Amino acid sequence: MLIIAVVNLKGGSTKTTTAGHLAQAFHEAGMRTLGVDADGENESLQGWQVAGDLPWPVITMPVSNLHKQLPDVVGDRYDVVVIDTPPMKAQRGTVASAMRIATHVLVPMAPTPIEYDRLPAVRELVDEVAAVRPDGKPPIHAVLLTRVKPRAASTQVYRQLITDDGVTVLTAQIGSLERFAQSWGDPMSGALDTPYGAAAMELLDLSRLQEIIG
Repeated sequence: MLIIAVVNLKGGSTKTTTAGHLAQAFHEAGMRTLGVDADGENESLQGWQVAGDLPWPVITMPVSNLHKQLPDVVGDRYDVVVIDTPPMKAQRGTVASAMRIATHVLVPMAPTPIEYDRLPAVRELVDEVAAVRPDGKPPIHAVLLTRVKPRAASTQVYRQLITDDGVTVLTAQIGSLERFAQSWGDPMSGALDTPYGAAAMELLDLSRLQEIIG
């Protein structure tokens, strides 16, 4: 089972948009998908599921022991679980708990100086939780570039900087489009045929690669 924690240091970083479209893409790929809203203050993913009548369930679990509670809820009923986490700076304990159970930590970020400067804090927490995970290893850690401007040279610059830092950057990237920016609350379809669908398949491939190399 894939458990993807969508994480960023602060709010307003497209975490919910990313979590929603990824979950929809996995659902369209025929995978049994569950969304988990771990942000007790905003409950944006839960609200989207209700407003948009999304075809996959969402549960709310804004708790700092999510890694203990979630397995009993999930059981063997799902292939993919996508966790929309709260801002890490405000609720570090909840995010750390999500990372403890996650197979993947995905950081959506715009290719800008301020968002790049937030990445080390996320990476530090990823490394920190490795010691308390059952396998003693960190989850797969990747960045998804979002709100990308057409033909912006800076996108490749930040892609290279993040790669040089030792963090995987997904090949898929999300353009700065109204289709995504204004999608909250709307029904979704066709996500698998968008860059979010490509990102979902890359996450699957990273999981398979991890299984091969151990």
